[in-house]
Amino acid sequence: MSVVKSEIVKKLSDNYPNFLKRDIKRVIDIFLDELKNSLKRKERVELRNIFSLEPKLQRSKYLRNPKTNEKIFVNKKYTILFKSSKSWLIKINEKK
Repeated sequence: MSVVKSEIVKKLSDNYPNFLKRDIKRVIDIFLDELKNSLKRKERVELRNIFSLEPKLQRSKYLRNPKTNEKIFVNKKYTILFKSSKSWLIKINEKK
C-alpha cells in the first residue's frame, strides 16, 4: 500500500481541525524538502524511534547482461539505506 501526500494532509486535517489544510501541506512540504536536501548533502537523517536514512556509496563495477552476456560498466553512485527502529519492527510484525 502506498501513501499519497494528499491522504496524509487529509488525515492530519481531520485529526487536527484547528489547523488549516494549506498550513499542514506547507509543513509536510518543508519536511520533505529538508529531508531531500540533507540526503543530497550526504548527511544521515534520523527520526528517533521510527527510522533512519543514510546515503551509501556504491562502488563502480562491471555487470553482465544475462541475455547477451555482455559486460556493462556502471559508475559509482549513491543509494539510500533505510533502517527501521526496533520498536517499529515489533509493531509491524505483531500478529493481530
